[in-house]
Parts: sequence; C-alpha cells; structure tokens
Amino acid sequence: MTTPLYELSALQLLERYRDRALSPVEVTQAVLARIERWEPHIHATYGLDAEAALASARASEARWAQGKPQGDLDGVPVTLKENIATRGTPTPIGSAATVLAPAAADAPAAARLREAGAVIVTKTTMPDFGFLGAAPSSFHALTRNPWDLGRNTGGSSSGAGAAAAAGYGPLHLGTDIGGSVRIPASFCGVFGLKPSQGRIPVDPPAAARVIGPMTRTVADAALLMQVVTRPDARDYMSLPPNDFAWQRLERNVKGLRIGLWTETMGGWPIDAEVKEAVLAAARLFEQAGAIVEPLADWTTLDMRMGMAHFFTMRCRVDLAAMPPERAKLAAGYIHQAAEFAASLTPEDTFRAFTRMQALRAATVAATQPFDYVLSPVSPVLPFAADAINSGSENLLKDSHFTSVFNQSEQPAASINCGHAKNGLPIGLQIAGRRFDDLGVLQMARFYESVRPAQARWPEPA
Repeated sequence: MTTPLYELSALQLLERYRDRALSPVEVTQAVLARIERWEPHIHATYGLDAEAALASARASEARWAQGKPQGDLDGVPVTLKENIATRGTPTPIGSAATVLAPAAADAPAAARLREAGAVIVTKTTMPDFGFLGAAPSSFHALTRNPWDLGRNTGGSSSGAGAAAAAGYGPLHLGTDIGGSVRIPASFCGVFGLKPSQGRIPVDPPAAARVIGPMTRTVADAALLMQVVTRPDARDYMSLPPNDFAWQRLERNVKGLRIGLWTETMGGWPIDAEVKEAVLAAARLFEQAGAIVEPLADWTTLDMRMGMAHFFTMRCRVDLAAMPPERAKLAAGYIHQAAEFAASLTPEDTFRAFTRMQALRAATVAATQPFDYVLSPVSPVLPFAADAINSGSENLLKDSHFTSVFNQSEQPAASINCGHAKNGLPIGLQIAGRRFDDLGVLQMARFYESVRPAQARWPEPA
C-alpha cells in the first residue's frame, strides 16, 4: 500500500526531493487537500493561506530542480501555533479580546523555518491566552480530537496536536508553559517535546514558556530541533548555541537509572488504563537493561498553589490592561481566574514566586539521582471536547506531571504508549536533566523502536 504524501515524514520527503522523485508542490497540494477533508470536523487551523503556501512550494521546487536547496527543511510543510508570530498575520492568542493587528515580523522560530526553506502552510489554534490544558477558545471554533470528535485535544497547543494526528504534514510547532505541548501530544497520540528553557529562542521570552516540536516520529522532531534551536538575539534568556548531533538518536539504555513516578501526594487516582500503559512502557526499559526504581511524589499543594496564584494573577493583569469593552470578550474561564486573583494580596503574589522557586528546587533535587524519569503525561484520558478540564475537584490535577518540568527548566517529552479500550491515546512522559534535550530524544527513540505496534491514524468520516 502506497503511503499518502501527507503521511510521509519530513526525512522521507527530503530524500524524495533530493532524488527528484517528488515535488514540494505535490506534497503541499496533498496537505491542503487533507486539511480540506478534516477541517470541517476538527477546526485545527487559523490563518490558512493556500496561495502563499503553494507559492512557497513552487519556489522550493525551483531550488530543488537546480540542485540548490535553501536549507534543512526546503519544501517540507509545517504549521505553527498562532501565538508564534508570522509576518503579516495577526496573533489573537486564542482570545476574542485581542485587538487583531498584522505581526510586524516573524518570531525567531518562524524566521528559522523560512530560512530553512520550510513551507508554512497554516497557523494552529489555542485557548484564550494559552491558559488551559484544553481546547475551548473565545476566538477559534472548538478544536476537536481526530481520534474521537467528542473528545478534547488538550491544550494549549490544541490545534497543533490535532493537525499532527490528522496528517496536516509532518512538522508542527507548539508552545508549552505547563504542559501545553505534551498534553495535546498525549491526547492526540503524537510525539511532543518540551525542550530545556531557552533551547529554542522565543520572542518575547518568559519564565517557563518554551516552544517545542509536535510530530508523528521522534526523528522528525529532532530534525525540527536542528533548525529552530539556531540563535536569535531577541531572546535574551536563550541558551548558548549548541552543536548537538540531533540525528544521532540511537542509544543503549542498559545501566541507565530511571525513576518511575506514578503516585501522587494528593492521593487522587490516576486513570487505571493510563497507569497500566505507563507501567508497561517502563517494563520495556527494564527488559533492555535499565534500572527502573519508583520515585515518590516530591510536590506539595503549597508549591502548586504558588503556580495557581501566579497564573491567575497574570489573567487579572492582562484583563486590566484592556479597555473594559474588549476585556469582556475574553473567555469565562479567564474572568473566573481574574476574579480569584482579586482575592490575593500583594504578599500572596510575592509568595507565589517563592513557592514556585521551592517547586523548582524540589523537582531538581528529586530527579537529579536519575538519568531520566518516566511518568504519565496526563493522569486522565481525553475528556469532553467542550470541557475546560477533566472535572476533578483538584484543578491542578491535569497538569500535575507536566508543569513541574517547566518550573525546573528540564526537557520532557510525550510519546504515545498505547490506547485505552475506547481507542483514545495515552502518553508516556520522559523527562531528563536540564540541557539533556538530545538524551530525552534518544530515550524516546528507543521506546519508539520497542513499543507495540501502533493503532492506525484516524480518518475523517
């Protein structure tokens, strides 16, 4: 059976461009046709410009014909989350409250993609201000999970996760401040990497916020990292340029010490199917010679409330900066967060920072003895499409396993480790020590090579 063009990996596309067996125009047309089939169902795109994408593909086709590709991704289709600015396209940040104005310049990641010759096909959706680990937005139509249209994609890189699962080309970029790449990757059954803080330049930079790849294969994520990690002076928090051999993904796991984190201090249960899938994945590492040891939850409610206080206060400050008639257009969950923040004193807000620092210190201390840590990405399966969370009384539950690694600045990935009985995907999180982004990719590639056969990708009805 011939693989459809929209399902080919970036590495496969580049090989065929090189051999002149395939044209970037053919591929872009196939991706656009795929989007046309899926979009009425999943609503993952924003700012789609088919003519601009085809013009970029034609320019790439001409370069390949001359044997002069422009860069590492010449002619490869890519999508970007809409808060990653692309010149000339407004960035609503998921909210109807945002004043729409064309972006003056490409963000660093978008600039690197253009320099590498990638074909930017479309932007992808997100919830208001990236506040949720779920899809609902006051600006975008509700993005739905291709595996089950009644289920959530996760968030806040909701459109990117859905686009990757639906076959909108091989490469997608999201952003992550508490799990916003990894949760949609988990819910949509794709691979997602939250790199070390500062690994990919961001403009404007912010504490805990990173950009990360979302792809169907680990190797494609590594290829995307090779491009978007190149330096940009606009990010004054970025790490020094690296010389990682991003495509060297093979690694023997024998003798590695791996922590297995599946229990929580709060005492609330992880979904049984999620836990079993993670334990089964851990056994594969153990069978290959890794030393897998239980890792107790090191977090406290006090630490996590620090994050809650900080991010709800951010909502309050953002709304206060807008004219009242615009602020009222933001989603109800933003207003609810701002109302909660109104109960906080200045001292509470300052203490939020100290609690977040305590969480960072505790996370580094707990994970430092291990080469890598395995855990669930989400403790729950994808919930209802129009819900803003899983409905738990503990509102911090959904990001329990992911947000700690934003605070500690450590790299962490989500890779599919199976499906529940109802067909919904389950994500395994692999976290490493700070700066060991390549190591996390290598661990993910190992698991990808030994995991059971994966379910077929979803198709539109």
